[in-house]
Amino acid sequence: MTEVYFVRHAEPDLSIHEDFIRPLSNKGKKDAYNLVTFFNDKKIDAVLSSPFLRTIDTVRNIAFKFQVEIQTVDDFRERKIDGWIDDFNSYTKNQWLDFNYKLKSGESLKEVQCRNINALTKVLNEYNGQTIVIGTHGTALSTIINYYDHTYGYEDFIKIKNQMPLVVKMVFEDEKCISITTEVKGSVNK
Repeated sequence: MTEVYFVRHAEPDLSIHEDFIRPLSNKGKKDAYNLVTFFNDKKIDAVLSSPFLRTIDTVRNIAFKFQVEIQTVDDFRERKIDGWIDDFNSYTKNQWLDFNYKLKSGESLKEVQCRNINALTKVLNEYNGQTIVIGTHGTALSTIINYYDHTYGYEDFIKIKNQMPLVVKMVFEDEKCISITTEVKGSVNK
């Protein structure tokens, strides 16, 4: 069995519009620090992350606790949108209604899902039988869940929209997902 803890990043500082370098807010930094307590009774073999700053900073203290280096995996990054979108809710709904919908130079949810599942498959083969943490994003994580549970859709995505950080545990036998459970929803209090 391989256990994967997907950790959706803590609250970002939305005043920074450049996705790749958007940091955590002060609340996000505190929540990321407190998230380590959730992992106290676990043995983590590896910590991987999207290359985006907010995901790396969310899992940084977990990696430090277990004395492992964070390995960035470019294909775990968030979807490319095509600039800043003011009506993000409408855009998101359109994407969930049509997995191929995208703006001119953005990514569709189907493309995001394929990219993330390909990366996850490589990770499952490399870390078979181990317990790993993967720093991720809400949309990327939602497309992964949807791949294994086709009933997961727009309404489920909306439910997690403001849950940061979010920890979802998936258990695999080789490449087959046998369970998906939500472990942490939002702030972690000490």
